[in-house]
Amino acid sequence: MQQAGAGLEKIVAQSLRQAPPAEAPLMAWPVVCGSAVAERTRALSFETGVLHVEVADEGWKSELQALAPRYLAMLNRYTTETVHRIEFVVARSGVADKNLR
Repeated sequence: MQQAGAGLEKIVAQSLRQAPPAEAPLMAWPVVCGSAVAERTRALSFETGVLHVEVADEGWKSELQALAPRYLAMLNRYTTETVHRIEFVVARSGVADKNLR
């Protein structure tokens, strides 16, 4: 089972490295944060080394900021353009996707 996981990771990494550099961090976000977090967040944009991720509220923002170093390390394993920082943005009321709640 461990070999299958390593093989799958290699395929994902290869695919993300072939994606356009500005899109790869957006595509990698759900992979690095996991399905539970991916269902409640949304990668919005990647500009000048900063990945902007929308979260439902300040609680989510605080929790994910604590995990940001881990996410950065994983993002940079999968992308060709370096992600220097993740900025978590709280969704505005009435505008947020229902999945963020």
